[in-house]
Amino acid sequence: MHWMTRPGWPGNLLAMAAGALTTLALAPFDIWPLALLAVGLFYAGLRELSPRQALGRGWCFGFGLFAAGTSWIYYSIHNFGGASVLLAGLLMLAFTMAIAWFFALPAWIWARWLRRNEAPLADALAFAALWVAQEAFRGWFLTGFPWLYSGYSQLDGPLAGLAPVGGMWLISFALALTAALIYNAARLVRTGRAGFIAVGVLLLAGPWVAGMALKEHAWTSPAGDPLSVAAIQGNIEQSMKWDPSQLNAQLALYRDMSLSSKRVDLLIWPETAVPVLKESAEGYLNMMGSFAAERKSALITGVPIRQELHHQKRYFNGITVVGEGDGTYLKQKLVPFGEYVPLQEVLRGLIAFFDLPMSDFARGPADQALLQAKGYQIAPFICYEVVYPEFAASLAARSDLLLTISNDTWFGTSIGPLQHLQMAQMRALEAGRWMIRATNNGVTGLINPFGQITAQIPQFEQGILYGEVVPMHNLTPYLEWRSWPLIISCMLLFGWALVANRMAKTV
Repeated sequence: MHWMTRPGWPGNLLAMAAGALTTLALAPFDIWPLALLAVGLFYAGLRELSPRQALGRGWCFGFGLFAAGTSWIYYSIHNFGGASVLLAGLLMLAFTMAIAWFFALPAWIWARWLRRNEAPLADALAFAALWVAQEAFRGWFLTGFPWLYSGYSQLDGPLAGLAPVGGMWLISFALALTAALIYNAARLVRTGRAGFIAVGVLLLAGPWVAGMALKEHAWTSPAGDPLSVAAIQGNIEQSMKWDPSQLNAQLALYRDMSLSSKRVDLLIWPETAVPVLKESAEGYLNMMGSFAAERKSALITGVPIRQELHHQKRYFNGITVVGEGDGTYLKQKLVPFGEYVPLQEVLRGLIAFFDLPMSDFARGPADQALLQAKGYQIAPFICYEVVYPEFAASLAARSDLLLTISNDTWFGTSIGPLQHLQMAQMRALEAGRWMIRATNNGVTGLINPFGQITAQIPQFEQGILYGEVVPMHNLTPYLEWRSWPLIISCMLLFGWALVANRMAKTV
């Protein structure tokens, strides 16, 4: 601990290791106490550092976190981006070094303006607010990278009951507060002030008691009878996905698997299951729509769509409904380099990675209607969109049912797809709604309003997942209020810390 709290490379290396620990707290490892330990070590490592030293310590923590937790990016760059082992490694290193600044800057802010070593309770509260602020900022800045949030570690942990109340970020706040209070426990006891000790115990135990008490509480209720679902997992190799010579075989695969499936209310295909522009597949989609209508089913599939935007034709990653349903949705949250290339005038053509198939999508408008199927409103999320808590909540609040379709084939056997699944589970828990998850190669599954998977097809298998989902109405507190109560609380805590530090310096 002495090495952790003092300046120097031993502490920086420990901070790097602490960041990497977070990966083990998340899927597929799910050792949730390690998230608490990682946050605690980050907090402890900033106790005695100058702002400049804290900047470096925070960067080391972020580097360890992203180097371990996003190693799956290397897989897609090397295997599908046409980059050599060396180049893929260098690109991954550059990415990790850059994104580590998301922890470096908050660490500097903490040491410069917010740290209050003489007030352990206030210090712990301000740190928890800062921890949530850095996670939220990371999910917004430059379209955001909302990955590896500590709150996801509690999907099956004692704090899971807080998700429908204040979202995943309320869980992150509780984890950071707990870690800081445990570290400050001895100092708090040494004050000898019974009132402060009592408040500390309440702040320490309260979130955990509330989380466990609310874990099985049903915030929403059924809006109708269960709907039968068939989700098709085609398990098509990424190398074949956009090969024109494989187009007919792929369309035939989804057609034949659908024709042989049981009669269901909702038939779901994954992201870009139709790997050709919708306008070029109208005949095929009309045929499948007639088939679905005859069965009194709604068929929902991913398909690229070309529409006019600002007086020019643009491409969109989309979802459409045929049969007993209606609606088309255009993806709003795009994956950098996968679906669009930042600074493409400079980067396109340098290496194959910057010219991946379908990497010139446009962003869909923000005011889109939800999908409709069997008389219910369905909130659609295409791949990456489901990892944005506030964005997902904005659609979920208008829905009866959640749907996410994806193609995680880009990431092979890495941990990336399983992290992605965990985030989808958290969205269902936050919204108190069933979620259907249909993917090309797994994990395809049905998730209940408590974030639990009720049925699934393993990765890398072709098959049809059958099950039932229940449309839900009413709103969880999180969907009703979103993060505003937490945002206001964090702003007040920041103001309190800034004013208190300023007053302390003038005394």
